[in-house]
Amino acid sequence: MLPFRLRVVVLFLLVSLILPPFCLCIRSFPTRPNDGGDGLGLGLDGLSRFAEAPDYRNGKECPLMKNKESYVSSCDPSFIHIAMTLDSEYLRGSMAAVHSVLRHASCPEHVFFHFVSAEFDPASPRVLTQLVRSTFPSLNFKVYIFREDTVINLISSSIRQALENPLNYARNYLGDILDSCVDRVIYLDSDVVVVDDIVKLWETNLTSTRVIGAPEYCHANFTKYFTAPFWSDPVLSRVFSTRKPCYFNTGVMVMDLVKWREGNYRKRIENWMEVQRKKRIYELGSLPPFLLVFAGHVEPIHHRWNQHGLGGDNVRGSCRPLHPGPVSLLHWSGKGKPWVRLDIKKPCEVDRLWEPYDLFIHGKDHQRLGSRSTTTTSSDTLAGYSGYFL
Repeated sequence: MLPFRLRVVVLFLLVSLILPPFCLCIRSFPTRPNDGGDGLGLGLDGLSRFAEAPDYRNGKECPLMKNKESYVSSCDPSFIHIAMTLDSEYLRGSMAAVHSVLRHASCPEHVFFHFVSAEFDPASPRVLTQLVRSTFPSLNFKVYIFREDTVINLISSSIRQALENPLNYARNYLGDILDSCVDRVIYLDSDVVVVDDIVKLWETNLTSTRVIGAPEYCHANFTKYFTAPFWSDPVLSRVFSTRKPCYFNTGVMVMDLVKWREGNYRKRIENWMEVQRKKRIYELGSLPPFLLVFAGHVEPIHHRWNQHGLGGDNVRGSCRPLHPGPVSLLHWSGKGKPWVRLDIKKPCEVDRLWEPYDLFIHGKDHQRLGSRSTTTTSSDTLAGYSGYFL
């Protein structure tokens, strides 16, 4: 009989050989957990508790669920798949984002979340799994452990340190991380709230050879996303010679994972990251490689699905208003995050739109932030907001 520690090492090596090199997986079930008397506490400095969300259920118009009270497979073809990262730094934003999706979904029980967690996050993936399950007892979800060494040697310095987090690059590996039966997914950043039925975004038609869909912003100055050495290099800049590239934000994307895997787009993105390591061709973290591969080949989605930039620029994080027009998704991309500005009592006007989805409980009295506002933010409510991005 092998010693216990040696048996553990052998088991870990076997699991590593069987599973993909990008992740390990922790599967969760849509059942109410036994708190075991310890409530929702994480036992970690800097992290507190989250209130349990309302139990959102399907309406009569929704398809019947199979095996509703037992094991739920991510391979169920009726699911809407959403992928998000999950880490201790942006945990509060992630929980608000999930809450917003469920609150506005016409069939919330048909939404399946795929959470990607960093291997060495201060909050272990198992703790994060327990927290999600406690906050959303009926949620269908799965947590994947992202191995940071997959990408760490490809990351170059950025204009803001937060953009260098390896977890920012997890979206590059969704085709490898998620179950092979998942052939389509919506990727969402952790600093968004959805104020419309997510099925409308899910039903986006990716035409022809389009691999991803996203709102495009063709009025933006595309040249600023790359350095002068890139544009002056006749070989590198030629990548855009046969297409009309437009800026798009990678925080909201509909992804065809079948085409992604077949086209080996993970490797195409990695190739540009390797070029960046040798010859600095951009300043912003994980966005430019996506632009290099996909700009000009994106299925355009209505701008209402990514009202981005609400966190201000990447240096100051100043307040910004919404674009004119209807809104289905609010995105606090940029340095300023609504939970931080609310906590220090210096919120921007748009931060009040995030507040009703916040489930975070403060301090010993567990007074929930946002409890003063229980109204649902909707696209109709947002219709009166207008303004310009600075």
